[in-house]
Amino acid sequence: MTEFQAQSRPDDAEQTTRSNLSRHRAEPAKPASALARFGNGLGATGRRAAVVAAACAVIVGVGAAGHASETAARNASAGSSTEAAATADPLTHLDFERVRVANQAVIPAGVVAAQSAEVKPAEAPAPAPVPAPEPAPAPAPAPAPAPAPAPAPVAVAVDDPAGAQAYAAGQLGSYGWAPGEMQCLMKLWTKESDWETTATNPSSGAYGVVQSLPAEKMASAGADYRTNYRTQINWGLKYVKDRYGSPCGALNFHLAHNWY
Repeated sequence: MTEFQAQSRPDDAEQTTRSNLSRHRAEPAKPASALARFGNGLGATGRRAAVVAAACAVIVGVGAAGHASETAARNASAGSSTEAAATADPLTHLDFERVRVANQAVIPAGVVAAQSAEVKPAEAPAPAPVPAPEPAPAPAPAPAPAPAPAPAPVAVAVDDPAGAQAYAAGQLGSYGWAPGEMQCLMKLWTKESDWETTATNPSSGAYGVVQSLPAEKMASAGADYRTNYRTQINWGLKYVKDRYGSPCGALNFHLAHNWY
């Protein structure tokens, strides 16, 4: 690097210049540039330092440019090597991160919003099933109402003198009487009713085979005293025993008083 030396101007030249300037009209002074003002302020020593600094800056810039060119060439060479290696073995230097980013589909904001709106809140777990209560035992069927009793058939009185006499003969032994007592009994009740079940005395109201007065006395022997000669005979035999002792005793009283 050569040293910069400022050449001195000859004195006669300076005088000539001044004389020439004095002959003509003074020209307006041009405004000095910032660099000129800086140089005038520094003086000769400052100007040398500035020139040196500028030269150094140029040298540094050239070196930096060379270094940058070398770096670019090295990177280009490395890139070519990487591309060649990737071509030779694409799976070895596969940048999965770049592939993943490249393959990500861009979803429009509207679709994302719609999908977000369609997302349903998590459903609450279904409650455990409540066990069904055991069925109550079926109530026992109500007992069927008892059928209404059939109306009692209306008893019809039957006049049967032979049947009444046979029944009376069969009852004498239960009262301790001999069979001969039947003859007295035949005469007594033949005179009173002729052994008819419905025989009625029109004047007194006496009723039945034994001519009970009133007829309701025979109810002690049975409710069917108006239609059943057996009930009438049972009551009559007891009455004869209690009052007269025997059928023959009752006949004798009847013959004497015309009633017994």
